Amino acid sequence: MFHQTSIAPDKHAAALARQGDAHALARALQASRRDTLATFATFEAALPGLCVPQHPDLNPPLWELGHIGWFQAHWTTRNPQMARGWEADPAAVPAHADDALYDSGAVAHDSRWQLPLPSAAATREQLAAQLEQTLQQLLALGDDSPRALYFHRLALLHEDMHHEAALYMARALGVPVPDVRWRTPLLPEPDSPLPVAGGTVRLGGEMAGGFRFDNECGQQSQAVGDFEVNPQVLRWQDYLPFVLDGGPLPRYLRRQGGAWQQWLGGMWAPLDVREPACHLSAHEAQAWCDWAGRRLPTEAEWVAARQQHPGRFAWGQVWEWTATPFAPYPGFAPHPYRDYSAPWFDGRPVLRGASYLTQPRLRHPDYRNYFSATRNDIPAGFRSCAR
Repeated sequence: MFHQTSIAPDKHAAALARQGDAHALARALQASRRDTLATFATFEAALPGLCVPQHPDLNPPLWELGHIGWFQAHWTTRNPQMARGWEADPAAVPAHADDALYDSGAVAHDSRWQLPLPSAAATREQLAAQLEQTLQQLLALGDDSPRALYFHRLALLHEDMHHEAALYMARALGVPVPDVRWRTPLLPEPDSPLPVAGGTVRLGGEMAGGFRFDNECGQQSQAVGDFEVNPQVLRWQDYLPFVLDGGPLPRYLRRQGGAWQQWLGGMWAPLDVREPACHLSAHEAQAWCDWAGRRLPTEAEWVAARQQHPGRFAWGQVWEWTATPFAPYPGFAPHPYRDYSAPWFDGRPVLRGASYLTQPRLRHPDYRNYFSATRNDIPAGFRSCAR
């Protein structure tokens, strides 16, 4: 099994995705599609008929592939108000035959297993034609403003999100992923805790500087007190004593003959306890904190620690659960992709950072992730604060 020694967030890739010109964006769209197709090919090789069990946390891989192409075309080449960017009217996009197959807001999740989807070969051909049209449109714009490039950037980062979802779905299904870029990193012995001075933390921002997701917009000033936080997320070496003391057994792990093993690529393999503790739910993270006499950081504390200790605050290994419910910042207004944020302001926790399965383009310090506190299929872990 291959390991990376560390993962540093690629600031250059994330900045290009959000602020780069049309030519940089075109290259990124092509790179994202290559990864999408390569990962889809691993599902084709491993799953007869591309069949997966019907489950709330899964999607049929063929539906996922078609949805990615549909989303890109829907918001770029089919969108008559594309030039208006985040102020476009989503109702202006005309209906299309593919909406009945791939519109995630309209196609019920459980029905996706029964849809009359085109074959894999036909879907790939359709995606190739869609991407070519999108690239021609993009390079003909002659305008690199945030508004003009908004929907192409949205399509890029949406595809990158689905690529990460495909990678953790592969683990859930026991599908081996040969690309060593997506192997679990090893973490060093933890350094001394980081002291963070209290003050006012400013969250959110405006669209003028480039791309933002709608839940990153608006601005919120939040006071935090002095606190102390771990400089990195927990490793299995830090978490497993809790399991041995009666805590719940994490997903994908077992203890065999006194040794820890993990389910990986369809088989049991030795667990290196230097790996970050991962595929933990928010409930498991909180339970460890209760056991250890620690606590999860709030979203504002996570931001404050990163800003005050940019050289020592290590992030990007796993998504990090915080103690903050996902909610809009003051001044929030939904962007045209209405289903992205607003339906999920329901109390679920914010996750910050990125994971070893996240595309470098998506690893941005302002990015806010959000999943139900019960989810343990996503590559999520946590760091802790002193109480």
